[in-house]
Amino acid sequence: MKIELPDQDFKYVSENSSDCDEQTAFVLTNQNQKYLQNAKDNNAHSIIKIQNIATLFGIDKIKIVGITGTNGKTTTASAIYSFLLDLDKKVAMQGTRGFFMNDEVMEGKTLTTPSVLNTYIHIYQAVLAGCEFFIMEVSSHAIAQKRIEGLNFELKILTNITRDHLDYHKTIEEYIAVKNSFFQDDGKKLINKDEPRASFNFKNTFTYSIENPSTYRLMAYSLNNASSGIIQHFQHIVPFTASLHGFFNLYNLMAAIAATHILTGLKLEEIAEVVDGFAGVSGRMEQVSQEPNVIVDFAHTPDGMQQVLNALKEKELLVVFGAGGDRDKSKRAMMGRVAASLAKKVYITSDNPRNEDPKSIIKDILEGIEDKTIVNVEENRRKAIEMALKDQEDTQVVVILGKGDESHQIIYDKKLPFDDRVVVRELLSIKC
Repeated sequence: MKIELPDQDFKYVSENSSDCDEQTAFVLTNQNQKYLQNAKDNNAHSIIKIQNIATLFGIDKIKIVGITGTNGKTTTASAIYSFLLDLDKKVAMQGTRGFFMNDEVMEGKTLTTPSVLNTYIHIYQAVLAGCEFFIMEVSSHAIAQKRIEGLNFELKILTNITRDHLDYHKTIEEYIAVKNSFFQDDGKKLINKDEPRASFNFKNTFTYSIENPSTYRLMAYSLNNASSGIIQHFQHIVPFTASLHGFFNLYNLMAAIAATHILTGLKLEEIAEVVDGFAGVSGRMEQVSQEPNVIVDFAHTPDGMQQVLNALKEKELLVVFGAGGDRDKSKRAMMGRVAASLAKKVYITSDNPRNEDPKSIIKDILEGIEDKTIVNVEENRRKAIEMALKDQEDTQVVVILGKGDESHQIIYDKKLPFDDRVVVRELLSIKC
């Protein structure tokens, strides 16, 4: 993709060497270095390091907020975006759900953190739209692959560090190190003080917590009828109410409230007033049906599953889930163990099998479950959901995990239309 930049010696820039010509400069990044010669062979106007064109995209004119962590990135980013909008700020957000700007959808879903030049383009658009803030999710892949080159973050946020992406990072130690490497500079940081794996440069660091002393601490909370809490920030004690469910979402809310306070300098009381306006994220603890009670969530790691199921532990749970193919195999048995320990019945099925045999994935999950009497195996995801809905009794909750608001199922190299929420509504309409 060529990008036109006015008032330069070159007319366009591109990070794709195939796009290069006499009018197009090649933007050299950590990811495309091996294509440098190809860019030269295509008579690229010039070779420019990504850091050297940052100012051309207005990166110095906007406050960039980067959020990383195993779980909670999307909800925390979306909450900050919502709070800032409700406080009459102009703001853009980039992440798993897509690219949003001033309460409008600009682009649909993409990588959690796209290529560095795509991020620059989004920032450029945000600057032109008068945005003061740019909120972005930062994946561990993006950190390792330096897809955040040249970005000067106003604030970096850590939600948590649990097990994920070991298909890429190979060991949990490497994954932890990559996450923590994001927080070693002197810039402003907001760290979850209750995360024992966090390691960071203490300079310019703020913290939030529920259990440990911190800059922003949740003194008390209630999870009845969604959630509410009382935040202590030094001598200030401020209550808030929220429409989000689940203990784990208290951490996401705390991170978002603290970040908004740090970024804007507004009174904590003003920020607390807009918290209840955030309705949550599609596909995250989303109640698809009230009667019968059916909830869909994106949770696809052992820790993520445990958080969601613990939030519903007062109910009898029928849990439908699978595990992604071509991804970390070591977490599958752990996912099975978590589901079996918290559910009355478990329905193991396909997630996005990609190039793996679904039967092999299911076998890996089953290795973590001792009591197989509570397990139903159905490779077809629609049929598995249908089984759970047929078995459901009045007071029970069907919880469908792994895909959230995804609209497709990936089987080999094909993306087939499949949305858990749509399937549930279709099945319930037939049932009625």
